[in-house]
Amino acid sequence: MEGPLYITDRNGDLNVFNLNANDLDLNLDTNRVKPSNRWNAGDGFVFRRSRKSFHFSPILVTGEFCLANIQNLFIIVTYRVMDRTNNKKQVFVGLSGGVDSAVSAALLKEAGYKVVGVFIKVWEPEGRVCTWRNERRAAYAVAATLDIPLHTLDLSAEYKQAVIDYMLSEYQAGRTPNPDVMCNREIKFGAFAKKAFELGADYIATGHYCQMKNLKIKMENGGKTIQTLTMAVDQNKDQSYFLWAIKPDLLPKILFPIGHLTKLAVRRLAEKFKLPNANKKDSQGLCFVGDFDFKQFLKEELGEKPGQVLNEQGMVIGEHPGAYLYTIGERHGFTVTEDDKSGEPWYIISKDSAANTLTVAHQPKSTGGAKSVETLKLKDTNWFLSPDPNKTYQARPRYRAPLSDCRLEKDTEGDWQLTFLTPAVSPAAGQSVVVYDGEMVAGGGVVI
Repeated sequence: MEGPLYITDRNGDLNVFNLNANDLDLNLDTNRVKPSNRWNAGDGFVFRRSRKSFHFSPILVTGEFCLANIQNLFIIVTYRVMDRTNNKKQVFVGLSGGVDSAVSAALLKEAGYKVVGVFIKVWEPEGRVCTWRNERRAAYAVAATLDIPLHTLDLSAEYKQAVIDYMLSEYQAGRTPNPDVMCNREIKFGAFAKKAFELGADYIATGHYCQMKNLKIKMENGGKTIQTLTMAVDQNKDQSYFLWAIKPDLLPKILFPIGHLTKLAVRRLAEKFKLPNANKKDSQGLCFVGDFDFKQFLKEELGEKPGQVLNEQGMVIGEHPGAYLYTIGERHGFTVTEDDKSGEPWYIISKDSAANTLTVAHQPKSTGGAKSVETLKLKDTNWFLSPDPNKTYQARPRYRAPLSDCRLEKDTEGDWQLTFLTPAVSPAAGQSVVVYDGEMVAGGGVVI
């Protein structure tokens, strides 16, 4: 065994040690095993350096990574078994120009894979200068630093059809779409994956904060092991919510090299690898397209549809350019002509897409605002783990929303019905609800 051992404490301080076989002892149930063996959850090991022994007890192991505990201080241990067979494995990495995908490529190359970088070019709004050219320059700089090839894959047409057209049709229908979910399913793990495997890739990899986990399934003939999606170690950056719609049979061919790391640890690794984008800010906005005036874009694409602004009593107090442009809780973009002179701001507490009206109040959670529901009906479901009606799951009805205990049941129409054990705030129609079994992503669906 050889290679670096990265130890990152909860403050993000990174220590790098070069290992050889004499530095590391692995123990399994107090019995010595060979260093070349992989660790499993619960295995213990001793790391010796400068005549000092550090005793670790892994509490989570994923592939070549584990989260461990040393003297009650949580740390991240990344260990590399330099398996020379990886030299024959080719990985196509989506290089976006950001630090997450750059560190992903660096870690894969260090692990012995043959790494090929791919920059995905997508559709850009007409008349606007998007950031993709600058991002591609950043991706080229990363590829040059790592000495890996970089190809540009033009998926403009696919992105326009699968993401933009879908998003516009959903808004026009009065629903709230989730373009990032569709981008992941149709572009990153759809068209990009298809092209990569056609060109000979064994795996594809991205810089998502997510992990894979092997799960043993008991069956009459003995059982099988499947791979399933799990949450990232860094809960503040976890992106598993946006990945629920990936095809399950694709999971064994996907690598998420940074899912075991915190964002701060990724930054430190970028510095260690001397990556040119180590201090680059994270991108914001629509998937790939970046930050631009989204509401203005919707107006130009769908046109304005003037409607009435109502107060809680149903009286007309103003006007707006189109209910589809607004979400619950907003306080800007509409006009109140009959103000009550209180000087307090107005918040949207509900909207009626069919009538094209907005209802506003001075308190964002006033009567008529976000409501709690006990059941949700889901369509377009995708499952990594077969739903069990007798099992209690946890559902995330919106990105970053707290998990809520729930049950799943198929109705007479064949759709899945999700029942919260405690009423939860209802997501808008068209939004994604992701179901978890502990840290594992069981699947998800779209709210009807």
